[in-house]
Amino acid sequence: MDKPLISVIVPVYNAGDYLKGCLDSLLAQTWPNFEIILADDASTDGSGQICDGYAGRDARVQAVHFPYNRGPSAARNEGICRAQGAYISFVDADDRVERDLLEKLYASLTQAGAEVSVCGADGIALKSGPAAVYTRSEAIRCLARGTPFNLVPWGKLYSAELVKKTLFSEDIFYSEDLLFVYSVLKQSRRVSYRPDILYHYTQREGSQMQSGTSERKLTAFAAQDFVCQDAGVSFPETAEDFRLLALEANRCLAVLTVKKGGEGGHTLGYIKRIQKNTRRHFSWQILKRCPRKRDAAALLALCASAWCFWVAASAVTRMKRLGGGR
Repeated sequence: MDKPLISVIVPVYNAGDYLKGCLDSLLAQTWPNFEIILADDASTDGSGQICDGYAGRDARVQAVHFPYNRGPSAARNEGICRAQGAYISFVDADDRVERDLLEKLYASLTQAGAEVSVCGADGIALKSGPAAVYTRSEAIRCLARGTPFNLVPWGKLYSAELVKKTLFSEDIFYSEDLLFVYSVLKQSRRVSYRPDILYHYTQREGSQMQSGTSERKLTAFAAQDFVCQDAGVSFPETAEDFRLLALEANRCLAVLTVKKGGEGGHTLGYIKRIQKNTRRHFSWQILKRCPRKRDAAALLALCASAWCFWVAASAVTRMKRLGGGR
């Protein structure tokens, strides 16, 4: 029986130190019929030339280049529009995958009669679980609780028909992953999961996630707000979990703002805007569900006073630096 074509979409932005390892792991796939679409988002570190080199040597690889930086959503959407496969998978340019990633994800999906299949990953905090097949509502609950899979688009195989109906929101630059995966799962009937570690995530310094806070980063609020509101109606049993997810994202963003600063030097102004959104999702009931007391204390401080949070978080950051990061 002919093996269906799988389209692997790789958004690329200044990943030159990692890109070759990523592409070599993809080209070594045991699945015989796949294409790789490299969407270079105006890289300035030579990543674009690496993309062209691989495309020139292997007919399974194609590269497209943006004239200016448009963000990961636009890069992935470009790949989706070009994809010819019956199934689509996403891989980040600084990550690596096992040789049997596509083969095992496809087997899991087809055996379960699912539209989405998910595998395990390392390099990221993720609670695993046994192999299972989830209904739509069960999969949404897994997403909300971050176990056994979370909100990232990678490490998954999707029906191309489902993805092409969804796409990424190009006006959202952070938490676009949450919005996309939620929207896809909401349209699915079944989601299959296998705990095999087939995806290797790289947490790298200098990535956009580790940079200071900007207007682009605050677009995350729109994604979080939509998911919280929609889930509150469509999947009410997950409402508090998604609101806790939003609170945790805001806490991390506020801490990052203190550490790295805000665009244009407006650090306190950004913390106040994060505080405003945090207050919208805050409740004592949800705060009690926060897994760590110190994180709950940080959220409470952020809600109470942006200035006090800034001062306290700055002091903690200085102490960590003096203590060698412990």
